[in-house]
Amino acid sequence: MSIEMLRTLVWTDCRLALVFLVFFPFGLLVWAIIENAQPISRLLVIYWRVASLLLITMYLMMAQVPLSFVTLFLALLLVPASLWFWVDLNEEIDDRRGKLKLALTSWRWATTLFCLISAAALSPSLGCAGSKTAIATDQCQVWLEPAYGFSSIVHASSGVSRINILATLALILYGFYFGYFLLFRLSKQGRSATGY
Repeated sequence: MSIEMLRTLVWTDCRLALVFLVFFPFGLLVWAIIENAQPISRLLVIYWRVASLLLITMYLMMAQVPLSFVTLFLALLLVPASLWFWVDLNEEIDDRRGKLKLALTSWRWATTLFCLISAAALSPSLGCAGSKTAIATDQCQVWLEPAYGFSSIVHASSGVSRINILATLALILYGFYFGYFLLFRLSKQGRSATGY
Protein backbone atom coordinates (compact mmCIF):
# COMPACT_ATOMS: atom_id res chain seq x y z
CA MET A 1 0.00 0.00 0.00
CA SER A 2 1.33 3.44 -0.90
CA ILE A 3 1.91 6.08 1.76
CA GLU A 4 -0.87 8.26 0.34
CA MET A 5 -3.37 5.41 0.46
CA LEU A 6 -2.28 4.60 4.01
CA ARG A 7 -2.63 8.28 4.97
CA THR A 8 -6.19 8.33 3.61
CA LEU A 9 -6.99 5.13 5.53
CA VAL A 10 -5.51 6.48 8.79
CA TRP A 11 -7.34 9.81 8.62
CA THR A 12 -10.62 8.12 7.69
CA ASP A 13 -10.13 5.75 10.62
CA CYS A 14 -9.46 8.71 12.92
CA ARG A 15 -12.61 10.54 11.82
CA LEU A 16 -14.74 7.42 12.23
CA ALA A 17 -13.16 6.85 15.65
CA LEU A 18 -14.35 10.29 16.75
CA VAL A 19 -17.88 9.45 15.63
CA PHE A 20 -18.12 5.91 17.03
CA LEU A 21 -15.85 6.16 20.06
CA VAL A 22 -16.45 9.73 21.29
CA PHE A 23 -19.56 11.50 19.98
CA PHE A 24 -22.05 8.60 19.92
CA PRO A 25 -21.19 7.18 23.35
CA PHE A 26 -21.20 10.65 24.90
CA GLY A 27 -24.63 11.35 23.42
CA LEU A 28 -25.90 7.95 24.56
CA LEU A 29 -24.61 8.56 28.08
CA VAL A 30 -26.40 11.92 28.30
CA TRP A 31 -29.58 10.30 26.93
CA ALA A 32 -29.33 7.42 29.42
CA ILE A 33 -28.88 9.85 32.32
CA ILE A 34 -31.88 11.92 31.21
CA GLU A 35 -34.04 8.76 30.95
CA ASN A 36 -32.60 7.36 34.20
CA ALA A 37 -31.63 4.15 32.37
CA GLN A 38 -29.26 2.75 35.01
CA PRO A 39 -28.00 -0.36 33.16
CA ILE A 40 -27.18 1.65 30.05
CA SER A 41 -25.51 4.38 32.12
CA ARG A 42 -23.39 1.79 33.93
CA LEU A 43 -22.39 0.13 30.65
CA LEU A 44 -21.36 3.48 29.20
CA VAL A 45 -19.38 4.45 32.31
CA ILE A 46 -17.52 1.14 32.03
CA TYR A 47 -17.01 1.86 28.32
CA TRP A 48 -15.44 5.26 29.09
CA ARG A 49 -13.10 3.69 31.64
CA VAL A 50 -11.88 1.16 29.09
CA ALA A 51 -11.81 3.67 26.23
CA SER A 52 -9.56 5.98 28.24
CA LEU A 53 -6.74 3.78 26.92
CA LEU A 54 -7.38 5.40 23.53
CA LEU A 55 -6.70 8.85 25.00
CA ILE A 56 -3.57 7.57 26.74
CA THR A 57 -2.47 6.11 23.41
CA MET A 58 -2.99 9.46 21.69
CA TYR A 59 -0.60 11.08 24.17
CA LEU A 60 1.93 8.26 23.77
CA MET A 61 1.76 8.77 20.01
CA MET A 62 2.35 12.51 20.42
CA ALA A 63 5.60 11.64 22.21
CA GLN A 64 6.45 8.98 19.56
CA VAL A 65 6.55 6.16 22.08
CA PRO A 66 6.77 2.90 20.08
CA LEU A 67 4.59 1.09 22.66
CA SER A 68 1.67 3.28 21.54
CA PHE A 69 1.04 0.95 18.59
CA VAL A 70 0.52 -1.96 20.98
CA THR A 71 -1.73 0.06 23.31
CA LEU A 72 -3.83 1.20 20.34
CA PHE A 73 -4.23 -2.38 19.15
CA LEU A 74 -5.18 -3.55 22.66
CA ALA A 75 -7.65 -0.68 23.08
CA LEU A 76 -9.34 -1.62 19.80
CA LEU A 77 -9.86 -5.12 21.19
CA LEU A 78 -10.80 -4.12 24.75
CA VAL A 79 -13.46 -1.58 23.73
CA PRO A 80 -15.79 -4.08 22.03
CA ALA A 81 -15.12 -6.60 24.80
CA SER A 82 -16.26 -4.02 27.37
CA LEU A 83 -19.52 -3.52 25.48
CA TRP A 84 -20.60 -7.18 25.55
CA PHE A 85 -18.79 -8.72 28.54
CA TRP A 86 -21.28 -8.03 31.33
CA VAL A 87 -23.96 -10.72 31.68
CA ASP A 88 -26.14 -8.80 34.14
CA LEU A 89 -26.10 -5.58 32.11
CA ASN A 90 -26.83 -7.45 28.88
CA GLU A 91 -29.89 -9.08 30.51
CA GLU A 92 -31.16 -5.78 31.91
CA ILE A 93 -30.66 -4.03 28.57
CA ASP A 94 -32.40 -6.88 26.70
CA ASP A 95 -35.44 -6.39 28.95
CA ARG A 96 -35.74 -2.72 27.97
CA ARG A 97 -37.85 -1.34 25.14
CA GLY A 98 -37.66 1.91 23.25
CA LYS A 99 -35.47 4.09 21.10
CA LEU A 100 -32.61 4.29 23.58
CA LYS A 101 -32.19 0.51 23.58
CA LEU A 102 -32.27 0.47 19.76
CA ALA A 103 -29.71 3.27 19.56
CA LEU A 104 -27.45 1.56 22.10
CA THR A 105 -27.65 -1.83 20.37
CA SER A 106 -26.96 -0.28 16.96
CA TRP A 107 -23.99 1.61 18.38
CA ARG A 108 -22.60 -1.49 20.13
CA TRP A 109 -22.65 -3.51 16.91
CA ALA A 110 -21.28 -0.66 14.79
CA THR A 111 -18.50 0.05 17.30
CA THR A 112 -17.59 -3.62 17.56
CA LEU A 113 -17.32 -3.89 13.79
CA PHE A 114 -15.39 -0.61 13.52
CA CYS A 115 -12.88 -1.60 16.23
CA LEU A 116 -12.22 -5.03 14.73
CA ILE A 117 -11.70 -3.58 11.24
CA SER A 118 -9.43 -0.86 12.68
CA ALA A 119 -7.40 -3.45 14.59
CA ALA A 120 -7.01 -5.49 11.39
CA ALA A 121 -5.90 -2.36 9.49
CA LEU A 122 -3.38 -1.51 12.23
CA SER A 123 -1.93 -5.02 12.57
CA PRO A 124 0.56 -4.73 9.65
CA SER A 125 2.02 -1.67 11.40
CA LEU A 126 2.57 -3.35 14.78
CA GLY A 127 6.23 -3.61 13.79
CA CYS A 128 6.38 0.12 14.53
CA ALA A 129 6.36 -0.84 18.21
CA GLY A 130 9.75 -2.49 17.81
CA SER A 131 12.02 0.51 18.33
CA LYS A 132 12.57 4.24 17.86
CA THR A 133 14.17 3.41 14.50
CA ALA A 134 11.09 1.52 13.34
CA ILE A 135 8.73 4.28 14.43
CA ALA A 136 10.71 6.82 12.37
CA THR A 137 9.74 5.12 9.07
CA ASP A 138 7.21 6.80 6.79
CA GLN A 139 4.62 4.05 7.31
CA CYS A 140 4.74 4.46 11.08
CA GLN A 141 4.79 8.26 10.97
CA VAL A 142 1.53 8.26 9.00
CA TRP A 143 -0.20 6.55 11.95
CA LEU A 144 1.13 9.29 14.24
CA GLU A 145 -0.16 12.21 12.15
CA PRO A 146 -3.60 12.43 13.85
CA ALA A 147 -1.84 12.60 17.23
CA TYR A 148 0.40 15.41 15.95
CA GLY A 149 -2.70 17.25 14.72
CA PHE A 150 -4.39 16.84 18.11
CA SER A 151 -1.22 18.03 19.82
CA SER A 152 -0.96 21.16 17.67
CA ILE A 153 -4.53 22.13 18.62
CA VAL A 154 -4.65 21.15 22.29
CA HIS A 155 -1.03 21.20 23.47
CA ALA A 156 0.78 23.65 21.20
CA SER A 157 2.92 24.99 24.06
CA SER A 158 3.57 21.73 25.93
CA GLY A 159 6.91 20.02 25.64
CA VAL A 160 7.16 16.49 24.30
CA SER A 161 9.04 15.28 27.36
CA ARG A 162 6.27 16.48 29.67
CA ILE A 163 3.63 14.79 27.51
CA ASN A 164 5.71 11.60 27.49
CA ILE A 165 5.98 11.55 31.29
CA LEU A 166 2.26 12.19 31.82
CA ALA A 167 1.23 9.60 29.22
CA THR A 168 3.56 6.99 30.67
CA LEU A 169 2.25 7.67 34.19
CA ALA A 170 -1.35 7.39 32.93
CA LEU A 171 -0.52 4.09 31.20
CA ILE A 172 1.03 2.70 34.39
CA LEU A 173 -2.07 3.66 36.41
CA TYR A 174 -4.32 2.13 33.75
CA GLY A 175 -2.21 -1.05 33.83
CA PHE A 176 -2.50 -1.28 37.64
CA TYR A 177 -6.27 -0.78 37.51
CA PHE A 178 -6.65 -3.36 34.73
CA GLY A 179 -4.43 -5.83 36.61
CA TYR A 180 -6.49 -5.28 39.77
CA PHE A 181 -9.66 -5.96 37.78
CA LEU A 182 -8.27 -9.18 36.28
CA LEU A 183 -6.74 -10.56 39.45
CA PHE A 184 -9.29 -9.58 42.08
CA ARG A 185 -12.63 -8.27 40.83
CA LEU A 186 -13.06 -10.70 37.94
CA SER A 187 -12.31 -13.71 40.13
CA LYS A 188 -14.81 -12.56 42.79
CA GLN A 189 -17.62 -11.10 40.71
CA GLY A 190 -17.21 -12.84 37.36
CA ARG A 191 -19.01 -11.17 34.50
CA SER A 192 -21.26 -9.14 36.78
CA ALA A 193 -20.93 -5.36 36.52
CA THR A 194 -22.12 -4.82 40.11
CA GLY A 195 -19.80 -2.38 41.82
CA TYR A 196 -18.18 -0.99 38.66
